Amino acid sequence: MIRTVLIAATLFATPAFADVTVTAPWARASILSSRPGAVYLTIKADPADTLLAVSAPIAKAAMIHSVETGEDGIARMSALATLPLAAGAVATMAPGDMHIMLTDLTEKLQEGGTFPLHLTFETGGEVTIDVPILGIASKGPVEATQ
Repeated sequence: MIRTVLIAATLFATPAFADVTVTAPWARASILSSRPGAVYLTIKADPADTLLAVSAPIAKAAMIHSVETGEDGIARMSALATLPLAAGAVATMAPGDMHIMLTDLTEKLQEGGTFPLHLTFETGGEVTIDVPILGIASKGPVEATQ
Protein backbone atom coordinates (compact mmCIF):
# COMPACT_ATOMS: atom_id res chain seq x y z
CA MET A 1 0.00 0.00 0.00
CA ILE A 2 2.75 2.49 0.96
CA ARG A 3 4.65 1.54 -2.20
CA THR A 4 1.56 2.37 -4.34
CA VAL A 5 1.17 5.78 -2.66
CA LEU A 6 4.84 6.63 -3.24
CA ILE A 7 4.65 5.62 -6.90
CA ALA A 8 1.47 7.69 -7.39
CA ALA A 9 3.04 10.70 -5.68
CA THR A 10 6.08 10.43 -7.94
CA LEU A 11 4.00 10.14 -11.10
CA PHE A 12 1.89 13.21 -10.31
CA ALA A 13 4.59 15.44 -8.84
CA THR A 14 4.70 18.95 -10.29
CA PRO A 15 7.85 19.94 -12.14
CA ALA A 16 10.40 21.97 -10.19
CA PHE A 17 10.81 25.66 -10.98
CA ALA A 18 14.00 26.82 -12.57
CA ASP A 19 16.54 28.34 -10.23
CA VAL A 20 16.85 31.95 -11.42
CA THR A 21 19.43 34.25 -9.84
CA VAL A 22 19.33 38.01 -10.46
CA THR A 23 22.35 39.96 -9.18
CA ALA A 24 23.93 43.42 -9.31
CA PRO A 25 20.84 45.41 -10.36
CA TRP A 26 21.19 49.17 -10.75
CA ALA A 27 19.89 52.17 -12.66
CA ARG A 28 21.31 55.62 -13.32
CA ALA A 29 19.60 58.70 -11.94
CA SER A 30 17.62 60.63 -14.56
CA ILE A 31 17.44 64.35 -15.16
CA LEU A 32 13.70 64.39 -15.88
CA SER A 33 10.82 61.93 -15.67
CA SER A 34 10.14 62.64 -19.37
CA ARG A 35 13.43 60.90 -20.28
CA PRO A 36 13.66 57.09 -20.35
CA GLY A 37 15.64 55.16 -17.75
CA ALA A 38 17.59 51.93 -18.01
CA VAL A 39 18.17 49.03 -15.64
CA TYR A 40 21.30 46.90 -15.71
CA LEU A 41 21.70 43.52 -14.01
CA THR A 42 22.94 39.95 -14.34
CA ILE A 43 20.70 36.89 -14.72
CA LYS A 44 21.60 33.22 -14.42
CA ALA A 45 19.12 30.35 -14.81
CA ASP A 46 19.67 26.67 -14.18
CA PRO A 47 18.09 24.79 -15.87
CA ALA A 48 17.37 26.90 -18.96
CA ASP A 49 14.52 29.42 -18.76
CA THR A 50 13.14 32.41 -20.67
CA LEU A 51 12.57 35.94 -19.44
CA LEU A 52 9.07 36.72 -20.72
CA ALA A 53 8.31 40.17 -19.32
CA VAL A 54 9.58 43.00 -17.13
CA SER A 55 7.66 45.73 -15.33
CA ALA A 56 8.23 48.43 -12.74
CA PRO A 57 5.67 50.63 -10.99
CA ILE A 58 7.91 53.66 -11.67
CA ALA A 59 7.39 53.29 -15.46
CA LYS A 60 4.35 52.84 -17.68
CA ALA A 61 6.37 50.51 -19.90
CA ALA A 62 9.47 48.36 -19.49
CA MET A 63 11.11 46.32 -22.22
CA ILE A 64 14.21 44.26 -22.86
CA HIS A 65 16.52 45.95 -25.38
CA SER A 66 19.45 44.48 -27.24
CA VAL A 67 22.11 46.66 -28.85
CA GLU A 68 23.61 45.72 -32.21
CA THR A 69 26.32 47.61 -34.07
CA GLY A 70 25.76 47.69 -37.82
CA GLU A 71 28.32 47.61 -40.58
CA ASP A 72 28.20 51.41 -40.55
CA GLY A 73 29.51 51.38 -36.96
CA ILE A 74 26.27 52.80 -35.54
CA ALA A 75 24.77 51.04 -32.52
CA ARG A 76 21.01 50.48 -32.68
CA MET A 77 18.63 49.30 -29.99
CA SER A 78 15.87 46.82 -30.68
CA ALA A 79 13.20 45.50 -28.35
CA LEU A 80 13.24 41.77 -27.60
CA ALA A 81 9.92 40.00 -27.04
CA THR A 82 11.67 37.46 -24.76
CA LEU A 83 15.17 36.64 -23.58
CA PRO A 84 16.10 32.94 -23.73
CA LEU A 85 18.56 31.93 -20.99
CA ALA A 86 20.72 28.86 -21.60
CA ALA A 87 21.25 26.54 -18.64
CA GLY A 88 24.04 27.86 -16.46
CA ALA A 89 24.89 30.74 -18.82
CA VAL A 90 25.02 34.31 -17.54
CA ALA A 91 23.16 37.15 -19.28
CA THR A 92 24.68 40.50 -18.36
CA MET A 93 22.90 43.78 -18.98
CA ALA A 94 25.31 46.73 -19.02
CA PRO A 95 25.58 50.29 -20.37
CA GLY A 96 26.04 50.30 -24.14
CA ASP A 97 24.75 46.74 -24.33
CA MET A 98 21.61 44.81 -23.48
CA HIS A 99 19.43 46.55 -20.85
CA ILE A 100 15.88 46.99 -19.59
CA MET A 101 14.44 50.26 -20.91
CA LEU A 102 11.95 52.11 -18.70
CA THR A 103 9.71 54.57 -20.55
CA ASP A 104 7.06 57.04 -19.46
CA LEU A 105 8.50 57.32 -15.96
CA THR A 106 6.01 58.33 -13.28
CA GLU A 107 8.82 60.22 -11.51
CA LYS A 108 12.47 60.87 -12.18
CA LEU A 109 15.00 58.33 -10.97
CA GLN A 110 16.52 60.01 -7.92
CA GLU A 111 20.06 59.09 -6.86
CA GLY A 112 20.04 57.16 -3.58
CA GLY A 113 16.53 55.81 -4.11
CA THR A 114 15.33 52.35 -5.08
CA PHE A 115 12.37 50.90 -6.96
CA PRO A 116 10.98 47.39 -7.43
CA LEU A 117 11.47 45.59 -10.75
CA HIS A 118 9.35 42.55 -11.60
CA LEU A 119 10.82 39.92 -13.94
CA THR A 120 8.56 37.12 -15.20
CA PHE A 121 10.21 33.87 -16.26
CA GLU A 122 8.58 31.03 -18.19
CA THR A 123 9.53 28.38 -15.62
CA GLY A 124 10.92 30.36 -12.70
CA GLY A 125 7.79 32.49 -12.27
CA GLU A 126 7.97 36.08 -11.03
CA VAL A 127 11.07 37.45 -9.37
CA THR A 128 10.95 40.91 -7.77
CA ILE A 129 14.13 42.78 -6.95
CA ASP A 130 14.92 46.22 -5.56
CA VAL A 131 16.93 48.34 -7.98
CA PRO A 132 19.25 50.95 -6.41
CA ILE A 133 19.53 54.24 -8.28
CA LEU A 134 23.15 55.37 -8.65
CA GLY A 135 24.56 58.71 -9.82
CA ILE A 136 23.80 60.04 -13.29
CA ALA A 137 27.36 59.35 -14.53
CA SER A 138 27.76 56.04 -12.67
CA LYS A 139 29.35 53.06 -14.39
CA GLY A 140 27.70 50.61 -12.03
CA PRO A 141 27.87 49.18 -8.52
CA VAL A 142 31.54 48.17 -8.99
CA GLU A 143 32.51 51.78 -8.22
CA ALA A 144 31.32 51.37 -4.63
CA THR A 145 33.88 48.59 -4.01
CA GLN A 146 36.88 50.40 -5.52
